[in-house]
Amino acid sequence: MDLRNEINQLHANICNGLADPNRILILYALAEKPTNVSNLANNLGIPQPTISRHLKVLRERHMVTAERDGKAVIYQLADRRIIEALDLMRNVMSDSLENQANLVNNFNE
Repeated sequence: MDLRNEINQLHANICNGLADPNRILILYALAEKPTNVSNLANNLGIPQPTISRHLKVLRERHMVTAERDGKAVIYQLADRRIIEALDLMRNVMSDSLENQANLVNNFNE
């Protein structure tokens, strides 16, 4: 596999990691502070097995890291730029929705 294909595959893997709303919620929660699975489940109102499954996907894509602290495992963002990318995408979506609303308003006038 040449470098370009490898980079495209890595890009696709990261995008796949972001393809679930629960994983995005987890990433934003971890951006606030590193924490364990139980705290994430309680704070997000998502069952613990679901959180664990999503964390596994995020770890495989190197988007979060895990560090043992006694019996607990503490998860944290691997790179703060993940949140910057998510925020940038939200800004693009917001602008797109605003443009669509303007089109509808102009059409109705």
